[in-house]
Amino acid sequence: MREWLSRHAPVDGEDLERHDKWLCMMWPRLQLLHELLAEDGVIFVSIDHNEEHHLRMLMDEIFLPENFIATIVWKKRSGAPNDRRLGATHEFILVFGKNGLGDSVLNRRMRSEASIGRYRNPDGHPKGPWAPDNLMANVKGGRYVSSLHYPIQNPVTGEEHYPSSNGNWRFNREKMSDLLQNGEIYFGRNGQGRPKLKRFLSDVKEGVPYQTIWDDVPIGTRGTQEIRDVFGSVNEFDTAKPELLIRELLRMSTGPGDVVLDSFAGSGTTAHAVLALNRKDGGDRRFILVECEDYADSITAERVRRVIAGVPDARDEALRDGLGGSFTYCTLGDPVTVEGMLTGETLPPFASLAAWLLHTATGVAAESSALSPLDGDGLFHEDERRRCHLLYEPDLEWLRSGEAVLNEERAKRIGAAARERGREAWVFAAAKYLGQRELDDYGVTFCQLPYELHRRG
Repeated sequence: MREWLSRHAPVDGEDLERHDKWLCMMWPRLQLLHELLAEDGVIFVSIDHNEEHHLRMLMDEIFLPENFIATIVWKKRSGAPNDRRLGATHEFILVFGKNGLGDSVLNRRMRSEASIGRYRNPDGHPKGPWAPDNLMANVKGGRYVSSLHYPIQNPVTGEEHYPSSNGNWRFNREKMSDLLQNGEIYFGRNGQGRPKLKRFLSDVKEGVPYQTIWDDVPIGTRGTQEIRDVFGSVNEFDTAKPELLIRELLRMSTGPGDVVLDSFAGSGTTAHAVLALNRKDGGDRRFILVECEDYADSITAERVRRVIAGVPDARDEALRDGLGGSFTYCTLGDPVTVEGMLTGETLPPFASLAAWLLHTATGVAAESSALSPLDGDGLFHEDERRRCHLLYEPDLEWLRSGEAVLNEERAKRIGAAARERGREAWVFAAAKYLGQRELDDYGVTFCQLPYELHRRG
């Protein structure tokens, strides 16, 4: 796939194969993201109209159709472009889960202060604040129930009220009698209006459902303003998502201790949103950003540094004070590939190979700068379970010599040292003079480096 992309790059609007190239670029990334996604996790993919239909088919293939949750349409700009007669003002966010859990992995949306303000308690009811709600049932489509068509008597005036429009009430007579007795039916401010149900705030589910059309979050120009606040100029990055948009997605999908991965980090909006949400709700969410472009340090990481420390001239007070937190900035070293090692063209340094082997074999991540031979037998890592040895130098002549081969004398020495410390011994080498059955007697597990590495030249 890398070879195909190298032959068919770049991708532009005039390229008849641009959709193929885009899909070939996205497929392996989405496959990896599916593997990395937590079993109860959720993935959001932002896309415009150019590839949205292709992306949906790709996501269905990788994440499976039953894990599709919704497509969010969010208002990106306030008006259509002047050069169009029908211009798009929105983009899409595809939402997928895992393991058929559906939208149960999502949180409900926080109620607005205005919606909570509707609930009051003018009559001092013991259940607390309430708001009037409809007592009528929906009788369309043949759902009329004759037993629910009866009069409700106002306990003060004695007036009887029937359901309007030949409809019926939501509750039967017995339930309605209990509601009246408990003071949970409202007859208007003067006590002489039509009956309504008192909907108590204490009985309402926490939050409200999210809708799929988001036209009440900041439009795209807000993202531009945020870049100006942080960097003092809009020229640094011109396609930033609004931080509040990402924060709302995080509020919808994460808990206080979750990990958020953004594999196309751009200007670092996701990290900004994670830190802002942590500050607001006291959470300890962590973020992982991945960016392959040259601006990864000067823009992506720099934005995170500034929002942590504070931006004195920012409009937002929290941003002026700094959001707090910390992060580690890492760069990828030269790739370690089996092909390169077999040909001898890209023999990695000892530390780089040791870090790659350690992570591949055990899942332990370590800075390559911290890995070097600790003894004459290539010991480079020790934990409570194992001692790891690497017999290696980035030199083909050395790799062809007997020094690169695990022999009986070295196996005995390595095994004895490991047993003395109650550990297993793992030895990575290009070759060995003993079979694994003999090595088992010494407590040594042999791990083959790319085969015949020592014979190449």
